[in-house]
Amino acid sequence: MARARSRTRRETVVETRNLSMRFGGVTANDDVNFRLEAGELRCLIGPNGAGKSTFFKCLTGQLKPTEGVVTIRGVDMTGADPHQVAQLGVGVKTQVPNVFDGLSVRENIWLAARRAHGAERAERLTAETLERVRLGDIRARAVGALAHGQRQWVELGMVMAAEPWLVLLDEPAAGMTDEETVFTAELIREINRTASLIVVEHDMNFIRAIAGRVTVFHRGAILMEGPMDEVSADPTVRDVYLGHKH
Repeated sequence: MARARSRTRRETVVETRNLSMRFGGVTANDDVNFRLEAGELRCLIGPNGAGKSTFFKCLTGQLKPTEGVVTIRGVDMTGADPHQVAQLGVGVKTQVPNVFDGLSVRENIWLAARRAHGAERAERLTAETLERVRLGDIRARAVGALAHGQRQWVELGMVMAAEPWLVLLDEPAAGMTDEETVFTAELIREINRTASLIVVEHDMNFIRAIAGRVTVFHRGAILMEGPMDEVSADPTVRDVYLGHKH
């Protein structure tokens, strides 16, 4: 993928218009208007129950919004199935690792590469990705036998091996050690060299390490958007989410 163009000329690659999601009498998302530009890395934050995970699932096809529109590169994907979203060249990592426990690390990554590319390119991408995610030494181990952080890296590797132009990640650093979190941040910054990203995350230090721009959800709606320093200093955001720790 070519590097992103200058900010004034960037295209909108993800957009929602008046997106709402209701479960019975509960409104999880309320009239959300959101835009992501090409080359951007956006973090979605907010307290538990703020609606960010529901919004993420509407983008990835896991949920069909009650109202509103979701477009990806101008294509109406409202209510599309996850495989239809993936066919547009979108890589998705959910909260729970979506891996094949009975297969080896290498086999998992090869399958992801092969679904998107021819056999020769898939072989090359598999070898490159194993080194990028630092799993080359355990490539033959079954994924089901790995530690939590390693399993997360396998799934990130599966996303990377397909070479998506847009990547959607739901809490990629959850449950990781400090050292694992630092490396995961490095991986995400590397992915951002060739892809636009949306990342749902709770760890504020992790967000500071990766985010270009932050969208804050509160009570199902967007409370604020802006650079991390600006968002974390805002009194309203601090009251509803960050507390007074920062």
